[in-house]
Amino acid sequence: MKPEILLVNNAMFPETILQAMHEAYVVHEFGGPKAAAEADLQPFAQVQALATTGWAPESFLKQLPGLRLVSSFGVGYDGIAIDQANEQRVAVTNTPEVLNEDVADLALALLLAASRGLVEGDRYVREGRWPSGWMRLTRNVSGRKLGILGLGRIGLEIARRAEAFRLEVSYHNRNARDDVPYRYHPSLVEMAREVDYLVIICVGGPATQNLVNREVLEALGPEGILVNVSRGSVVDEDALVQALESGTLGGAGLDVFAREPHVPEELIRMPHVVLQPHQGSATVETRQRMGQLVLDNLEAYFAGRPLLTQVNPF
Repeated sequence: MKPEILLVNNAMFPETILQAMHEAYVVHEFGGPKAAAEADLQPFAQVQALATTGWAPESFLKQLPGLRLVSSFGVGYDGIAIDQANEQRVAVTNTPEVLNEDVADLALALLLAASRGLVEGDRYVREGRWPSGWMRLTRNVSGRKLGILGLGRIGLEIARRAEAFRLEVSYHNRNARDDVPYRYHPSLVEMAREVDYLVIICVGGPATQNLVNREVLEALGPEGILVNVSRGSVVDEDALVQALESGTLGGAGLDVFAREPHVPEELIRMPHVVLQPHQGSATVETRQRMGQLVLDNLEAYFAGRPLLTQVNPF
């Protein structure tokens, strides 16, 4: 008989991956986290594996005593209760590396779009305003200063792309790296004060909750631009709205939000803010590779082989 697995948020997985999953396993699908949270899980108490899109809270895991693997579709796992998984001896895997370049591409696209007013200019043409006069002047990108919050795998890809635009790159991490040529700032506020652009690509979770706060935004300044392609929780969203409304911050390019998919109306109305619906890894090629890695970890578990990308080694 085929092993049983649980699947949360099936709409995020490519159709080819879902088909392969159904061919290999008996799949019990939950349309999304809300449906999973409200479901009666008693019939699945002994199911050993869960495929999910970064969601597995403590209350959910506690109802699944037989669970031994959470194979997550995505790099971030701040939505998975790692401490509870450790307590239950549940391995957690993610999908690193395969989405680095797409997320880095989007970060640079947001930076360029926010700095050069690309979305605003598109609307200017479509709404027929061009014949009445020129659009406002925007700011150049080349030769300016970029600060990266989180110089990990994706942060490095962003830095490499930024160099092509002759941007001077610096970064803030918990610790300095000895394998990069970029300047390290031990203080996030001081880095924000010195750069024109601040790109956020650090992990989410309690340790980084509201790390980019009012003080950081004020340091970035009225000509500075914030780009976030990590987690909405890293930014104090109320402080961000206030800074953009008051002109304390010059602009923003945002792919993630604190309460997504709900975006503050104030941000939606702002012409100097570029918004995306959490699209960092959302290309056909990358989602296929992510889904395949989810499958590969499931296959490794049921075959008794080492997991490929375990994030919580016991």
